[in-house]
Order: sequence, then C-alpha cells, then structure tokens
Amino acid sequence: MKNNIQYITVLALTLVLEMNFGKAMAQAPTYQFASPVKFVPPPPPPDRGAAGDRGSAASRGCATNSQSLTALVPAYEQTVNQEKRPAISVTKVWGLTTAEHSTFWFFVPHNISAIATTEFVLKDESNKPGKTIYRTLVTPPQTPGIVSIHLPSSTEPLEIGKMYHWFFKVRVKCDPQQPAQLEYVEGWVQRVSPNPSLAERLKQATPQQQVGLYAENGIWYDALTTLAELRRAKPQDATLKADWTSLLNSAGLEKLTTQPLIDCCK
Repeated sequence: MKNNIQYITVLALTLVLEMNFGKAMAQAPTYQFASPVKFVPPPPPPDRGAAGDRGSAASRGCATNSQSLTALVPAYEQTVNQEKRPAISVTKVWGLTTAEHSTFWFFVPHNISAIATTEFVLKDESNKPGKTIYRTLVTPPQTPGIVSIHLPSSTEPLEIGKMYHWFFKVRVKCDPQQPAQLEYVEGWVQRVSPNPSLAERLKQATPQQQVGLYAENGIWYDALTTLAELRRAKPQDATLKADWTSLLNSAGLEKLTTQPLIDCCK
C-alpha cells in the first residue's frame, strides 16, 4: 500500500512538472524572421553629415572586369537646402553598428600584381583637428573579390552615438611607365546601442536569425558581417546565398552579389 502511494505521488509530480513546462514553452516568445533578408534603411544623418563616395572610378586599363573599387555600405541621395543658395544634392555613405570594433567590407577589382599599396584609415572628426583612430597598410588580395578589415581590439573603441569617417585607398599600377593611380572610397560608421527589446531578441536568435534582425532594424555593418562570416563557413549553403543576394540588392549593391568573399587583409 505504501509503495502504491509513493508511485501515485511521483506520477502526480511528474504530470505537474510536464504541465508547467508545456505552459512555459507555450508562453515563451516566438519570433518570425523574413527570409531572404532585406535591409531597411534608417533615417540618414541630417544636413551634410556623412557625405562620401562608395564607388571609385576605375583606373583605365587596370580592372580585370568592368567594376570599380566599391565599399559595401548603403548610399543615400539627399537634397540639402541652403540659406540664400540653391539646394544641392549630397550622397551620404553611412551605416550603423553595435560593435566597439566594427568590420568594414570592400570589393577590390584588381589582381595583386596591379596594386602598389592598400591603406585603411578611420578618423574621429567630431572636433577640429580630426583625430586618427586607426591607420594601417593592408595586404591586398591575390585576385579580385570582397575583403574585410576589422578594427583590432587594441584600438580605441567606437563610442555610442559618435560618427567616424573611414577611407579605403588603393594605389594601382596601371602602366609600369606611369605613376601609380589612386582609387579610394570613403564613408561613415556610427555605433548605436540596441533597445532592450531588440537586445533580447538578438540574444535568443541564432546567427542566421540575427542577420534578419540587424537588417530589419537598419544596423548594416552587423548584418553584413554576420552574414559574410556565415557564408565563409558554409559557402555552398543555398539559403545563405539567397540571403546574401537579397541583402546586397536591398542596399543597391546588386553588381557584387556573385563576387567571391576572400579571406585576407587581416
């Protein structure tokens, strides 16, 4: 009799635990993620802030294809009104990140034999004169492709809310009889802190789901970097390839969707 009572007690406790667990699972938040991902641009900086150029003119006779040096970052055309002067059109090259040490991505259209030097510079221009945060000569890729440059942890961390100006410069040897020609792109990065709701969703999401969250919340650099690293790890994954194509298309970078991701330049 005593054994029967113990058995019934254990069974009852098991049923209660299963019911509570099932209830907790039912109440747990479920998130839907769009696939393929699409970048939703945030409002660009006001006035003339973040003016830049994400695509350099190709050096004649150097490029192995019809494309030019390009920064993988959104560009916005905006009309700026001026007091007592005609309005002007400004191209803003700018993106958001949550990282203290962000990663930047560029398409280099040249073979290494055509490149004299490659340099990346990051500046804090919030005060005059501007302050160089990071400057480095970059080892160029052997063949044309998309490369990344990561700010090392030894550099000053990006401050939340502050705008930073970056430059990527490539000196190209088009003709051995002529001086090297300079190609460069420039733009801006701004660090933001995700709101508590987004931070919680990012914490619960897989890396692939994080790409969608970053993209739909306008955090370009993190969406691009997370997806690029996933593609490097799984280059044959069809879903990741579709997400990559969709993400670049949504930022006007459709010409780069088939370019290879090259692991270099660290």
